[in-house]
Amino acid sequence: MKTVLVTGAKGFIGQNLAGTLLERRSDYTLLPIDIDSTANDLANALATSDFIFHLAGINRPENEREFQIGNADFTTHICRQLLKLKRAVPLVMSSSVQVVLDNPYGVSKRKAEDAVLAYAERSGARVVIYRLKNVFGKWCRPNYNSVVATFCHNIAHDRPVTISDPNREIELIYIDDVVQDFLRQLESGMPSGVAYREIEPVYKVNLGGLAELIRSFREMRRSLYLPDFSGEFARKLYGTFLTYLDTADFGYDLEQKRDPRGCLVEFVKSHPFGQIFISRTHPGITRGNHYHHTKAEKFLVVEGEAIIRFRPVQDGAVIEYRVNGRDLRVVDIPPGYTHSIENVGGSELVTLFWSPEVFNPSRLDTIGMPVIPEK
Repeated sequence: MKTVLVTGAKGFIGQNLAGTLLERRSDYTLLPIDIDSTANDLANALATSDFIFHLAGINRPENEREFQIGNADFTTHICRQLLKLKRAVPLVMSSSVQVVLDNPYGVSKRKAEDAVLAYAERSGARVVIYRLKNVFGKWCRPNYNSVVATFCHNIAHDRPVTISDPNREIELIYIDDVVQDFLRQLESGMPSGVAYREIEPVYKVNLGGLAELIRSFREMRRSLYLPDFSGEFARKLYGTFLTYLDTADFGYDLEQKRDPRGCLVEFVKSHPFGQIFISRTHPGITRGNHYHHTKAEKFLVVEGEAIIRFRPVQDGAVIEYRVNGRDLRVVDIPPGYTHSIENVGGSELVTLFWSPEVFNPSRLDTIGMPVIPEK
């Protein structure tokens, strides 16, 4: 079992890494260090750890002097302590792409890198430096140092976002990708020396497009239209957005269209995917008795008992499928067959419907025709 020291364990990246390490407590013992830790806590951790993730740092101080103290000086202290202990502990450091800039933050991170490089040279320890781009994901503070967190928080709370240049492109990396790459360093047997690594994949997006995509997540609750989730960036960003909702805002209501038969509710829509809707039907009631020229459907009874009936529109024999919520059997509805679903149970019938196209009232493809011909 490895003992793993994580500095900045309560920060954005540190929380995500520490949480993953705790999930693997049979393999790793976590030593979390953060701003509320004492000097003795840090000294004991440095003396006993088998691996170090140095993630602590300052990026939005009230006084620029704190850059030097929290980044350069603190890193130098850790490295000196390790050298004093004569411990060549493998160390992963989170740096920044801003090390190439001459602003106070970039200068302080460059000095921190220099301290780690000197430690590697003098001790022979393995050191990996990550010059991280903009990281997004759960638990990142809004209105701090992440435009994604700020946009997600503001849009989730129906507040405006400020964009000075909508066409400005930024590069983003996802927190889980960062954590997984960190773990690969922990689990690898890389030789001593220094390595620089970058996180992949990198997502390039302009600020206007980023805000528009996040707004579509919020709007989805009203329109029911799903954004394009074919790319992993949208899926990761959507999950991130949900974490910025207030807990009282997790749930939302759907419009129920009621009539004497029961109710019908649209759930989600997507032009590439189609539409999912749900019905509740009273006992003895039959829905349908129509056919489509092009539109196909799937019926899935999730509660109750029903008979789904078909008949070719050319006056063929009636076909019956008996279904219930216990078996969860899907029935395909092909075009050219008039069809119906009858609640033959003693309780309400709940049915899930899917169609590969979104209902368009201006272009109906529903023609009424009884499945059982009238005598």
